[in-house]
Amino acid sequence: MADMEVEGFLKECGRSGDAAYAAFKSLLERLDDPAGRSGARVFLAALQRRFGTRESADACFRTYHFRIHDVVLTDFEALDVCSLCCSIEFVSLGSYPVNVSLLLDRHRDLFRTLQFILSRTGYQKRKKLTMLEIPSIFIPEDWSFTFYEGINRHPDSIFKDKTVAELGCGNGWISIALAEKWSPLKVYGLDINPRAVKVAWINLYLNALDENGHAIYDEEKKTLLDRVEFHESDLLAYCRDNNIQLDRIVGCIPQILNPNPEAMSKMITENASEEFLYSLSNYCALQGFVEDQFGLGLIARAVEEGIAVIKPTGIMIFNMGGRPGQGVCRRLFERRGFNITKLWQTKVLQAADTDISALVEIEKNSRHRFEFFMGLVGDQPICARTALAYVKSGGRISHALSVYSCELRHPNQARFVKIIFDFLKNGFQEISSSLDLSFDNDSVADEKIPFLSSLASVLKNNYCFPYEPPAGSIHFRNLIAGFMRTYHHVPLTTENVIVFPSRAVAIENALRLFSPQLAVVDEHLTRHLPKKWLTSLAIEGIADNETTDDALTVIEAPRQSDLMIELIKRLKPQVVITGITQFEAVTSSAFEHLLTATQEIGSRLFLDLSDHLELSSLPGSNGALKYLAGNVLPSHAAILCGLVKNQVYSDLEVAFVISEEHTVVNALAKTVEFLEGHTALFSQYYYGCLFHELLAFQIPNRRPPAERESTNQKSAKVIGFASSAISALNDAELSITETKESSMVHMDVDQSFLPIPSAVKASLFEGFARQNMLDSETDVQYGIQQLLENRYGFPVDKSSEVIFGDSTLTLFNKLILCCIQEGGTLLFPVGTNGNYVSAAKFLKANIITIPTQIQEGFKLSAKTLMPVLKSVSRPWVYVSGPTINPTGLLYNNEEIQDVLSVCAEVGARVIIDTSFSGLEFSADGWKKWNLQGSLSGMKQLNSSFCISLLGGLSFELLTGGLNFGFLNLDEPNLIDAFHTFPGLSRPHSTVRYAIKKLLGLKEQKAGDLSEAIEKHKEILKNRSEQLMETLKSCGWDVIGCNGGVSLVAKPSSYLGKTLKVEGLELKLDGVNIRDAVSRATGLCINSSSWTGIPSHCRFTIALEDGEFDRALQCITRFKDLVLGS
Repeated sequence: MADMEVEGFLKECGRSGDAAYAAFKSLLERLDDPAGRSGARVFLAALQRRFGTRESADACFRTYHFRIHDVVLTDFEALDVCSLCCSIEFVSLGSYPVNVSLLLDRHRDLFRTLQFILSRTGYQKRKKLTMLEIPSIFIPEDWSFTFYEGINRHPDSIFKDKTVAELGCGNGWISIALAEKWSPLKVYGLDINPRAVKVAWINLYLNALDENGHAIYDEEKKTLLDRVEFHESDLLAYCRDNNIQLDRIVGCIPQILNPNPEAMSKMITENASEEFLYSLSNYCALQGFVEDQFGLGLIARAVEEGIAVIKPTGIMIFNMGGRPGQGVCRRLFERRGFNITKLWQTKVLQAADTDISALVEIEKNSRHRFEFFMGLVGDQPICARTALAYVKSGGRISHALSVYSCELRHPNQARFVKIIFDFLKNGFQEISSSLDLSFDNDSVADEKIPFLSSLASVLKNNYCFPYEPPAGSIHFRNLIAGFMRTYHHVPLTTENVIVFPSRAVAIENALRLFSPQLAVVDEHLTRHLPKKWLTSLAIEGIADNETTDDALTVIEAPRQSDLMIELIKRLKPQVVITGITQFEAVTSSAFEHLLTATQEIGSRLFLDLSDHLELSSLPGSNGALKYLAGNVLPSHAAILCGLVKNQVYSDLEVAFVISEEHTVVNALAKTVEFLEGHTALFSQYYYGCLFHELLAFQIPNRRPPAERESTNQKSAKVIGFASSAISALNDAELSITETKESSMVHMDVDQSFLPIPSAVKASLFEGFARQNMLDSETDVQYGIQQLLENRYGFPVDKSSEVIFGDSTLTLFNKLILCCIQEGGTLLFPVGTNGNYVSAAKFLKANIITIPTQIQEGFKLSAKTLMPVLKSVSRPWVYVSGPTINPTGLLYNNEEIQDVLSVCAEVGARVIIDTSFSGLEFSADGWKKWNLQGSLSGMKQLNSSFCISLLGGLSFELLTGGLNFGFLNLDEPNLIDAFHTFPGLSRPHSTVRYAIKKLLGLKEQKAGDLSEAIEKHKEILKNRSEQLMETLKSCGWDVIGCNGGVSLVAKPSSYLGKTLKVEGLELKLDGVNIRDAVSRATGLCINSSSWTGIPSHCRFTIALEDGEFDRALQCITRFKDLVLGS
């Protein structure tokens, strides 16, 4: 009966390979059924006996499309001896050479006795596996055998009781062998070929049951069926989808020299052709990794997928062909944060049908050289070109085949690495080639990996970059205060901290705020101060505590406290800014003496602790902070700290000032808004990450707040804010400070809160992820020059210089100083960015306002400009365009040429501010700027005439909260004057890298970034129409806009009306309507005080969808409150 069943089975298999597979699939159904399992296994044993020799098994494969044979894993006797030695541990070879043959001879009887005892206890391990093979799955050969040999190099404990996944398991023999030898908790054999999975299950039953159909138990009373499962899976998809965390991942994965993009385009099913299913082991689609060119793309993807599911101390083991070179193979793992060990290496002959001509092309176009060998005995590598010539002449070539074991270099950072790769796989795969997590210094890894993880989370989870107050990110300031409370027991809050772009900026802003006639500054801190301050000698005849707006004089002084105090007592400066020597920093004595000396004469003291603040969980003693732990910081003193001590980005800086005097904190915060706009967001993110890591493991508020003493010492009257600063602070319309209880809608900030395109996020992350960037990769000058020529027809020649800043505002303010230095007068049209006008007033520039007309959209015209120019000596004219801030209207080419012609006649210097341009959405009939032809003629009219072109890229490239300013200067004297003001906050190299990449993408005029720009324009056009409609229906007269992110409107129906809100009764006008709207509804807008246009307010429209809808509701609610519903 059994013979008849075998014959019928063979007849069915003989029809075709597909028929054979169907027959075995039916047999698997019997094996899966516990009732029929034993009989099915007996049947398989009969099939194997029918073709018991190797020759007959091969004949069966050709005739009946299957083969069942034994795979011998190791020599029987050698393994027994090894097992005994390992199990009983009575032989210790140590490090001494031992004649193993002699040892075996002397103790052979003992070994045989022990072998008999162990066999009686059921410990005996099988030395071979019984395996089924069919044509549509990969048949084990040198690659997989070498891989198993490499796995064998690991100690037994590496898999014992572990959860393991094998990738590309094929017929399952390695998964089964691994489970048989090492007793793991579970092995998941995974393969994309559905037929392979079915065959692997059959092979599992073949080895879990004996020939009589009885279960084979191991020493733990488990069978292979308890330890092994097989599943259809594209690499680790099954484990990922089922939340399986792995201890070990092993894989003998194909390396494709010529990746076939079409190979995976067909639907993979078990009914696909045999040829296609077999090809899955030889071809795969391009994986989108730099390793694709070396045939390693699939392994690269396996490693990155493995990061998501492997435990922190997990191990991955892979087969690696050595053709790309050992360096490339190692690099694949190392740049993803792994340490690697080469377990085993041998050589295998290159398949005769493999075409290596593609590798020759790679060598021809790059410096890379592949590694082959002549035959199996050659020991000197040859390149692909030589190998190809050798093959064509009849020779055989081989390549190295290695087994690598890898584990995360920093297991404690596994969660960060997982976040990074999770971010990359979600739409950012193209930048993974720039990621490099291999570090020579562990301290670099300890900083950079958590930061990249944090950055990945920010970019993945945020629709846009959030609004942050000019004083600094609330989260960052809170972290600084938390660090001071936790590590130095100084009870600070967020309100005590102000963030600056750099220490130099903080020092200059403080000096401009107080504008003392005489300041004594530590000689180490004067390098970035204006040269004029350091060369003035006007130190005589200064009245004590007198506030002046005249030129400021800075005296450089030694840092040592006794010498500094001697100068303080003799010179009586109004402001002192100093560091402290290393030997004096440990105790509080020097700080206390400085406090006393400055207090006695009424000097403001700024103590710089930059060199002594350690961002460490074990910070050294800091005398000044030790003093503050027990004493309130006196009102005349402040602490300054520039954060430059990091292991990764040596030139990345941010600074903060600590003060416990509320008025000083507020005033310093406003200097940031006046002169810088904001501190670079990503600098705050980076150092915030460092602070977070130091605080994350701490139990918050574990100690009660420190009880501190207040100083009772009487002090002389200290210098107040400069009168020009007071005037500017009082008159300026600055940001509204939000409270914890309030949530404002900001239609008063020049920032886009529209979705950040993926190209921007990718470029930002890549800039921070890269290591060892070349200067050429961060040089954006050519890209900016191309932008100026293409967008504005603005000529750039060799005499021009492009200067970069963290923002356009910081560059503009340096131009203001140049204007002041040459005795010029700034001319602002009515209808100008209020922040720029306020900054000019704060810096004490001479200012004249040029009238504009509503009929002309408040644009500057030659007719109104000429009389003003003739009345002013050394005029500097500010023009915002092509898109005008605040109106959102456009200057066309003829209009700007008329304005420039008038300026050229009188030799005026012109500042063209393009930073609000790039998002023109209603430009029908608008003539694009082309200044190339006319400017050369204009310059001949008057040699003093020049154009300083100022710009930013936050709108042009949709970078949102990432600011980047540029300034093109083409007049030599102006260039020299600009460089006399060195305290410029400049964009970091990582930001320049991102900007350069984005400029390149924009020039392509096609792709994701260009599509995103058009999408933003469409959104802004719709928003402007919605806002105009809402404003008109609520009693506002609106001036339509054509581009940018803002428009202006007049509250005609509200002027003169009375509103009672929060205990105040306001008679509404063009200025106080801002306060009324914000108090009544939480909506922040700019009043006529900001726009400069009588009774006209500004509204920005680039808000998040929900915030924009909320803003419209606020406008309607305000109408109901004032005018009635």
